[in-house]
Order: sequence, then C-alpha cells, then structure tokens
Amino acid sequence: MIQRLGALGEATPLAFWLVLLACAYFAVVAARLTVIDVRHHLLPDRIVFPSYAVAAALLLGAVAVHALSGAPAAAAAPDGGAGLFGVPGLRIVAGGATLWLFYFLLRAVYPPGMGFGDVKLAGVLGMYLGFLGWPHVFAGTFAAFLLGGLWSLAMLVSRRGTLQSSIPFGPFMLAGTAAAMVLLPA
Repeated sequence: MIQRLGALGEATPLAFWLVLLACAYFAVVAARLTVIDVRHHLLPDRIVFPSYAVAAALLLGAVAVHALSGAPAAAAAPDGGAGLFGVPGLRIVAGGATLWLFYFLLRAVYPPGMGFGDVKLAGVLGMYLGFLGWPHVFAGTFAAFLLGGLWSLAMLVSRRGTLQSSIPFGPFMLAGTAAAMVLLPA
C-alpha cells in the first residue's frame, strides 16, 4: 500500500488523498471493531454497513480520478490498470463480493464456527484488498485464518481455552487485512 500511495501521490494527488483517507478510515474502524468484538463478540451493523459506502466512495473515487487524470495506469494498479475485464474499479467490487461469498459459505457449512458479522465485515475488507490486487485478497484471508489459528493454539496450550471456546474472529480478519495492506508490495 505504501508503494501504491507513493505512485499515486506522484501521478494523481487527489487519488492519493482519497486512498489515504480510505486507509485512515480503515484504521479507525478496525480499532473500534476490534475493541467491540473482543468485549462483546459482536460486529455492529451501525459500523460495518456504512463502511461499505465509505470504502466504495473513496476507493472507487480514487480509481475514477486517476483514470480521468490521464496518468499512467501502473500507478493505480499493479496489473497495469487492467483490473477485472479491463476496468480497475471492478476488482474492488469483485474483491468485496468474493470475500463476502467465501465467508458466507463458511458460515453456511458450519454456523457455530462463524458469526454473520464476520460475513458482513468480509465484504468491506475484500474491497480494500481488491483495490490492491488478487494476491492481497488471498494473502489477507490466509493471514486472518493463520493469526486466528495461532491465537486458538496459544489459548489451548496455556489452558485458557478449550476446543469449544468461542473467539472473536473479527480482530483477526482486520489484522490479516492490515498485514496484507502493509507488508505485501503493491
């Protein structure tokens, strides 16, 4: 994400500020949702649902502004701006839809294993990761399950939890997304 911001800053300053604002919004929402989910095992709709609109407006706005500026497409997308079917903005929507569907299927297969709040949050996270590219979508999802699994293992080993213990998965989803955004090159 850092490299993407640098390239956008040079090519299209307005797109840079839109993406930076999207990242700041993500950080604030991630902190709020983490605290709420840890305390109450709940991801409130009043926070998650508006995040769809904010992420869409800022990320799609950045793609649109960049496309209208005539700047090189490589600054907006690692795939040279090809995106999905030649439209970079579709990758944002497709990333959100893909993660939402993946988590929905997990919930459908084993409902006690995942709350519907996690499913709703997955769509927002997929939009952020989709902006960066499909490798980020896969890495962020993998990181969430890796972090959640390591936490669960630590709880079992320390005897602070059992196989039936419930853990809030939202913080791991948010951490996996943040790790993919920060650590993977764009």
